Amino acid sequence: MKALIKVGYACNDHCGFCHTLEVRDVQGSSEEVSRKIRRAKELGHRTVVLSGGEPTIRPELVDWAAEVAALDMDFGLVTNGRMLAYPELVERLLAHRLRYVYLSLHGGTARVHDLLVRSHAFEETYGALKNLSGRGLDLTANCVITRQNLDHLRGVVDAVLPYPDVTLKFSMVEPKGGGDKLFNRLMPRVAEVAEKVRDAIAYGVEARGRASGPAFTHGALPLCLMPGLERDFDDLKTDRFATMIEVGEPDYFPVDDTNKIQPPETCAGCSLSGACPGLYRGYHEAFGVSELVPVHDRPRSNSFNYRFERLVARDVPDAHCPLRDGALGVTPWDRGRHLFAANAGRVALYRADTRDFSDAEVADIKHGLGQVYVDVSKKDAPDDFARDLVKLERAALCDACPQRDTCTGLFEPRLEDVFGRDDAQLRKLLRALEGDVLDLGCGEGPYAEEFERAARAGRLRYVGVDPRAAEITQLAKRWPWAELHVGTAESLPAELGGRRFDHVLMLRSYNHLASPESALRACIARLAPGGRLLVVDNVAFGLARTEAQTRRGESSSAELEHYRNDSAAMAHQKVAEFGLELLERHDIGPHSSNQWLLHYRRPSSGQPLRS
Repeated sequence: MKALIKVGYACNDHCGFCHTLEVRDVQGSSEEVSRKIRRAKELGHRTVVLSGGEPTIRPELVDWAAEVAALDMDFGLVTNGRMLAYPELVERLLAHRLRYVYLSLHGGTARVHDLLVRSHAFEETYGALKNLSGRGLDLTANCVITRQNLDHLRGVVDAVLPYPDVTLKFSMVEPKGGGDKLFNRLMPRVAEVAEKVRDAIAYGVEARGRASGPAFTHGALPLCLMPGLERDFDDLKTDRFATMIEVGEPDYFPVDDTNKIQPPETCAGCSLSGACPGLYRGYHEAFGVSELVPVHDRPRSNSFNYRFERLVARDVPDAHCPLRDGALGVTPWDRGRHLFAANAGRVALYRADTRDFSDAEVADIKHGLGQVYVDVSKKDAPDDFARDLVKLERAALCDACPQRDTCTGLFEPRLEDVFGRDDAQLRKLLRALEGDVLDLGCGEGPYAEEFERAARAGRLRYVGVDPRAAEITQLAKRWPWAELHVGTAESLPAELGGRRFDHVLMLRSYNHLASPESALRACIARLAPGGRLLVVDNVAFGLARTEAQTRRGESSSAELEHYRNDSAAMAHQKVAEFGLELLERHDIGPHSSNQWLLHYRRPSSGQPLRS
C-alpha cells in the first residue's frame, strides 16, 4: 500500500486546470516531509509517493528518497517529469528505490502539451519517458482531457507507443482550482470525452497489435459511458494508495472520492455502481445527468472480502482503544474499507479493496447495517452461514467515544447464532401456511421440511417454480408431495393457467430477479383476495478472511447470481406501489443477521390493486 505526501504546491508548469492554483506559494518544510515519511513507515506502508505541486523542484528530493529507502520502503513520484529528463537525477533516484512514477503528458506534440501546461515543457516531459522506460518501474503517463486537447488524444497514443512498459491513462478534467475558475473554457462534456477516449484506446490497441504494452486506462469517467472498458478504470485506490497527507495536516487521511457523486435519480440500482466513479460534483451541478445511461442487466456480488493484513496489537487491556489511545491514530484509516477486529487482547487489521462495492456501500454495510463476519470455514464461499460465519459488532468501548461517527471503529466477535435466531422467525411463519402456496425461486429448497409436513397432512398444496431445469428435476425426485415447474417469476409457467394462490413466497429470490417490478406485478396478480405475499432476502455482507481464504475465494469459478442487494426498505418501496397491506417487517441492523423479511396481505374482494 502507498502513502501520498504533498510536499508543497509550487510548480515549474502553469497548467490552467491546476488543482492548487490558489496555494502555489505554500510549501512544506523539509522536516515536516521527513516526519511524514517516518509516519508512513509507522503505519505499515510499503511505498511513499511524493506529490505537489511539483516535488522534483525541491532541493531535498534525493535526500527524501534516501530516507524512504533507509526505512525499507519504495519511493515514488507524481510529477510533470521535466526534471526526470536529466539522466543523472533518474540514476540517483533509482539507487534509492524509485519504483513508481505517475507523469503528466497532456499532448503528443509540443504544440498541444505546452498549450495545456502553459510552459515550454514538452521536450523535457516527453524526454523523461525515454529515461524511465525499461527501468522496471510502475510507470503511468496521465493525460488530463480539456476542451483544448479533446481532439488530439490519438496523438498522445502515438507518442507513448514506443514505450511498451508505460500505462497511458486518460482522465476527465476536475472542476477544482483552475478547473473550477476556468470551468467554461476548459470543461468538455463527459459523453464526448468518453467517446474520444474509447476511440483513442481502440486506436492504441490496434496500433500495438499483439505486442505487449502500452496499456490503456481511464479515470473519472462514468463506467456506463465506457462499455467494454469498465475493467480499465483507474484511480488512487486501484493504484494501491491507502492514505495521503497535505501540507500542514497533522496526520494522514484515507484517500476518498468525495469530490464525485453517483446521482441517485439515475445511478441507484445501476449494475456498475460499485466500481463507478460517477460524476464530478461540479460537473453534475452544471450539466446534470442527461448523459448517463445506467445499466441494470448485469449480476452483482453479494459479499466482499476484508483481507487480513497484519496483527497490530497484542495484550490490549480491556476498555483500551488501540486507535484513539495508541500510535495507530484515528484519521489514517478508511471508515469502511479498514477493519480492526479485537479478540482476547489481540487486534488484527483487515482491508477491503473490492471494486464490486463503492466506498459508500462498504461503509454502510459495515456501520449502518452492521453486516461484517469472520469466515471460519475452509470453503471458497460459505453456504451454511450459521456454521461458517461469526458476526463482528462494534466494541462497547466505542459507544461513548466522541469520534465514533468518523472513526473506522473496533469490532469484536458476537458468539451468537444470529442466522438461526432470525431464520426461526421465518420458519414460524412458514409452519402456519395453509391452502394454495406458490414458491418462486424454490430450487435450493432450504425450507422443505416446513412445507412437506403441511403438504402430507393435506393443509397445504405446494407449487414451486424455478428457472433452473436441473434443480427442478432433482427436487421432483425428493419432493413427491410438490407440484414443480420450470419458469421465472416475471413470466410464470403456462401450466399454472389462471390459478390464484393463498400465499406467494419469494424466499431469498427477490435480489436474483432481473426485473423485480415485473415479477411483483405478475405474482401479486396471482394472489387471491386476502392472500399473503412473503418476501425474504439478504443484504450484502463483508467477510474478514485470511490471505489464503481471500485468494481461494477470489479465484473461485462461482458465478454471480444477484442483480441487486436491496434492503427491506428498498424492496418495500416497490411492493408498496401495488397497494398491499404490510403485516410484518424485519429490517437489518447491527445486531441482526443479514436476512430481512416483508409480509403483506392483498385487500379483500372489492378493493382493487394498483397496477
